Amino acid sequence: MHSRTLILSAAVLVASIAPGSLQAQQPGAAATQTLYERLGGVYNIAAVADDFIERLYVNETLNANPAIAGARSQLRKPGLKVQLTTMMCQVTGGPCKYAGQGMKEAHAHFRITEGEWNAMVADFKATLDKFQVPASEQQELMTIVGSTKPDIVVGAQRSSAR
Repeated sequence: MHSRTLILSAAVLVASIAPGSLQAQQPGAAATQTLYERLGGVYNIAAVADDFIERLYVNETLNANPAIAGARSQLRKPGLKVQLTTMMCQVTGGPCKYAGQGMKEAHAHFRITEGEWNAMVADFKATLDKFQVPASEQQELMTIVGSTKPDIVVGAQRSSAR
């Protein structure tokens, strides 16, 4: 259960991306559409979640953490991909409702470091690039993902609102 949420949060971030079809939208449409809509909906988000989870499972930096590696050996990837898809759908304004644990509770025992966080972010960026997610949507997704960092990374601080 804990490892599922670990990868989910990494992904929340991950993971709300629409393949290719994003570029065909009308100028100005982005202002009236949710991020979920601009990403192309749940099917596109599911494709991103699938690719992202596959990357995370073979990431050497993440697998070097015994708590992460141990949790992965107990999880089934298909279920994790569904959970991540649901979470991404919800956080981008879609109709899905994520019912898993919060990021802080789910990640507390993993003791995730800054380096492990950076490895996850790099994998997420590679997935977004693979699906040709436009820069503005990538930035929104990275902001969403970044907002979870204080709950996931050991010693990370919340940034103050300016």
